[in-house]
Amino acid sequence: MTINWIGLWTMVRRELQRLMRVPIQAVVAPLISALLFIFIFGFVVGGRIRNFGHYSYLEFVLPGVVMMNIVSAAFLQATSQIYFQRFQKSIEEILVAPLSYVEMIAGSISIVVIRSVLTAVGIMLIGWAFGAVHMHSFPEFLFWVTFVSMIFGFLGIIVALWAKTFEQLNILMVFFIQPLSMVGGVFNTIEMLPPWLRWLAYGNPLFYFINGLRHSMIGFTEGPAMFGAAFTVMLAAVLGTIVWRLYAVGWGLRE
Repeated sequence: MTINWIGLWTMVRRELQRLMRVPIQAVVAPLISALLFIFIFGFVVGGRIRNFGHYSYLEFVLPGVVMMNIVSAAFLQATSQIYFQRFQKSIEEILVAPLSYVEMIAGSISIVVIRSVLTAVGIMLIGWAFGAVHMHSFPEFLFWVTFVSMIFGFLGIIVALWAKTFEQLNILMVFFIQPLSMVGGVFNTIEMLPPWLRWLAYGNPLFYFINGLRHSMIGFTEGPAMFGAAFTVMLAAVLGTIVWRLYAVGWGLRE
């Protein structure tokens, strides 16, 4: 099967141009939020907390802050991209274009990954200014950034196809993703939790994403690395298949 590279690039270029029209929302806001987290929790509070092995609390916190913002950037990019295409009826232009459903989804997910990578790089530069950036395994770092971006990109597409109002776009983020991120080990280890609460961490998908990125940066891990990676790939595959099926039947697209 021949890939329509021109069509894919056109989709990505259009979304990049749309992204650059809202730089404060897309780039500046998450960097300011990350700066506050790093400064308050890592730099100020972290000075009063013991080190984790050879690393300071700030170095421990940074991967969690990066992952929180990757998740947020991926989900918000996917939801806004698809929902506004539906709202403005421009989704019809893509549906009649000479693109397969896989190519349509690949084009949407590509810009999700690009935005997530840009967000991660920006936060890493902030962390570097605080002397907190380390890289234990760069290929592993790319794996977690890419696959987690894809997972929340797929989730964002599903929500955007389902949502009827702007308010519904934020339900998953406000009530599930943000709370799970905060209790997924961003600011604490599992050992810091009471024993009767530790099951919450192991049952939280965000824990495996944060733990995996932390291992790629500072080599610190609290969970089974292979299980976390396999779970992440499987989840991305399942969600990707669901999105492909929704496109194939036209759910939320042809109204």
